[in-house]
Amino acid sequence: MTILHNEKFSKNAERAIVIGGGISGLLVSRVLSDHYSEVIVLDKDDFPEKPEHRAGVPQSFQPHRLTPRGRMILDHFFPAFNDDLLEMGAPSSQGKTAYFSYDFGNMEMSIPDNEATFSRALLEWVLRERVKKIPNVHLKPKQDIIGLLTNSDKTAVTGVIARDRTQSGQEQTWNADLVFDVSGSNSKLVTWLEQLGYTIPDPDILKVSLGYSTRHYRIPDSQTRNWDVYRKDGNPSNHQFTAVLSVIENQTAELLLWGVGGRVPDTKAQEFEQNVDQLKDSLLSELLQGLEPIGAPRGYRISELRRHRFELMERWPSGLLVMGDALCTFDPIYGLGMTVAAIEAERVASYFQEQRNNPQPHFEKRMLQGLQEALEPAWWLNCVHDLQWPNVEYAGRHLAGISFAQKYMNLALQQVVSKQNSDLFLLQWGVTSLLFSPGMLFNPQMADFFLAHASDEESRELMTFLQEQGQTLEEMMEQIPNFANASFVQIPSGE
Repeated sequence: MTILHNEKFSKNAERAIVIGGGISGLLVSRVLSDHYSEVIVLDKDDFPEKPEHRAGVPQSFQPHRLTPRGRMILDHFFPAFNDDLLEMGAPSSQGKTAYFSYDFGNMEMSIPDNEATFSRALLEWVLRERVKKIPNVHLKPKQDIIGLLTNSDKTAVTGVIARDRTQSGQEQTWNADLVFDVSGSNSKLVTWLEQLGYTIPDPDILKVSLGYSTRHYRIPDSQTRNWDVYRKDGNPSNHQFTAVLSVIENQTAELLLWGVGGRVPDTKAQEFEQNVDQLKDSLLSELLQGLEPIGAPRGYRISELRRHRFELMERWPSGLLVMGDALCTFDPIYGLGMTVAAIEAERVASYFQEQRNNPQPHFEKRMLQGLQEALEPAWWLNCVHDLQWPNVEYAGRHLAGISFAQKYMNLALQQVVSKQNSDLFLLQWGVTSLLFSPGMLFNPQMADFFLAHASDEESRELMTFLQEQGQTLEEMMEQIPNFANASFVQIPSGE
């Protein structure tokens, strides 16, 4: 069960250590279990015996959703995991209605699939129970990682030093052939590498100053519910909050308010409800009728999103890899975090299989490059959306086509909603949720369609932008990244 992914591991590639036991850690542990005799998962928290929020995951209380792409990949690694969620009491969205509200119109979609909707705590518990049944994977809770072990010239990572978080505070050395950091946005990897003498490139940073607050509500047993989710998108021009109302297990609804650019929703109950009232949304108010608040809202704040660029380093130690939020963080409102982690895990599995079939040097460096290619569409889309808002700034390497993409995608969405074109709505949603390539929207045929159906005012805004840039529509289209090395679901020919 060993894999010879590097000449340094040509004799005993037996143990992999995973730092972090969250969603990303569970995914990568499942992948590594196919290639290593032993996989040790070290996490700072204790693992609850039932679905509960963990202290080490401060965003756990906030809503978590899987996109269709994320579900497809998770179902590959954990077959029928959706059934486990349903058996644990997660409600099904099948036959329910999803509502989407914008300043320029509304869309309603009936959900055909039997998909469970759940809390982060329930999903993590279900996946962890699956991982615990893998014979060569061992979960070790209450472990603080205080440093990396290396060989004498610090060119290879050979394990970690961990401190027990119980009263004993005992330190233990864990030797390994591979250390995989999936410890999240609070990862200490940059510090550890700098301590070893490595030069770290500046990350790409999106300065968002975002915040989201969530309140839970109990749904009375007597209430008939025909809806699954309601989403009202805020407007950057007036800095209005975005609101998302959805349902999870235990007859619980969760209402999230999101703001970016320094204006964030309140966490005190009365002020939070005032934030909701200020939306002046009749359907949201109707859906909330009869729901009983459960405790006070809880907030989560993020000052900036970071995309580390480890693949640009001249030197990188063998035996070390990183993915998930430890590599790149995303704005949670778009629901891409878990999907990106799943896509990265899929990419990791592919690279390990290729390496087993045809061993090549510099495996880790190639993996880092491959992970960047996998996450790039999500980072670009995140920047396209958030940079529309006041006070959001970008500091990093060049992002192509952002301003044009903002105007084009807004025009497209307005046309889709005004014409109640459900097929194109699903296509656009598929692009923004990483199911389909952006090229499905950004092409001359689609542009001609949207412009042909746009009002004079709408088309004039886009054409004025093109004139100001001194470029044609075709020239602007060419600036949109093609994400050739990313992976998307392909639509069969003729559909």
